[in-house]
Amino acid sequence: MTFHKTLRTADALAEAGLVDPARVPELHAVAARYAVAVTPAMAELIDAEGRQGPIARQFLPDPAELDTRPAESADPIGDFAHAPVEGIVHRYLDRVLLKVTHTCAVYCRFCFRREMVGPDGHGALTGEALEAALGYIAARPEIWEVILTGGDPLVLSPRRIAELMAGLGGIDHVKVVRIHTRVPAVDPHAVTPELVAALQPPPGKAVWVALHANHADELTPAARAACARLIDAGLPMVSQTVLLKGVNDTPQALADLMRAFVETRIRPYYLHHPDLAPGTSHLRPTLEEGRAVVSALRGAVSGLAQPTYVVDLPGGHGKVPAGEAWLQADAAGEPDYASARLPTTNTTAPHPGESRDPDSLSA
Repeated sequence: MTFHKTLRTADALAEAGLVDPARVPELHAVAARYAVAVTPAMAELIDAEGRQGPIARQFLPDPAELDTRPAESADPIGDFAHAPVEGIVHRYLDRVLLKVTHTCAVYCRFCFRREMVGPDGHGALTGEALEAALGYIAARPEIWEVILTGGDPLVLSPRRIAELMAGLGGIDHVKVVRIHTRVPAVDPHAVTPELVAALQPPPGKAVWVALHANHADELTPAARAACARLIDAGLPMVSQTVLLKGVNDTPQALADLMRAFVETRIRPYYLHHPDLAPGTSHLRPTLEEGRAVVSALRGAVSGLAQPTYVVDLPGGHGKVPAGEAWLQADAAGEPDYASARLPTTNTTAPHPGESRDPDSLSA
């Protein structure tokens, strides 16, 4: 089936044949809490592979999302602990996140910012807020890299992206701009010549594009062509992937995905252990399960296809490798955050093993 518009409600998903109409009432409750958006490209994949396939598990709402576990948090990686001004997260000394929008082309069912994104989320930065964020960056010569995220920055118009790149281009000590996006895979036709031109690096800067994809099926011919338009224009690409139950938590699925990245000229970068976002426990493998899958890649696939498996520590302490030298597993095979060897960040937050009130982070 061919789809022509993004599906944003349980009713629209049922009308498109992607969910059972009998489930619509319970899915309304999920959609009322967490944003839903399934682009035509992803709807076509779901239609082809079925309602329980790896693409469906990523994008179709599930009543299991209403089950919030005690350890889960609205801000599981501690963005608010490192937010000196609106739109900025300054966790590491030499780089900042610049969250220019909280809108996405699709809404992932495991999103760690699911309480912040979507039509009822934090929205886009106003002109005044963006000016303040750029002023914060300009005033700190230690900031070498700016990571555009959100939300998905590539949902912005080419004009707004070009203005943002020009603003960053005027900050001499910023040498690298990295863009985190799903757009080339989930909405490949949005990667237009105008968008590619807007992403061209200002003089003296490098621009990198980090593509978030979790299953080889997402790298369709159209998605690969969209990535080629970026890469051929001089924009190198790396990958980001989240390890998810029923999506890519087997050695074969993960190997297929990493090979697909390399074939597309995308360098595998991070494989994230899922964060403790509300209502996502049904998608989280244990740490020991994740380690076993990653271990199976060693020797089985090229060194070019080996991502770094990482855990983002709660409370804003940053990423650590998922190996035992950095983090132990508890008796259930889950991450024992209290055992973590902390990386060097700007944090003044409590150690992840200490108690904290997650709701206080939004104060």
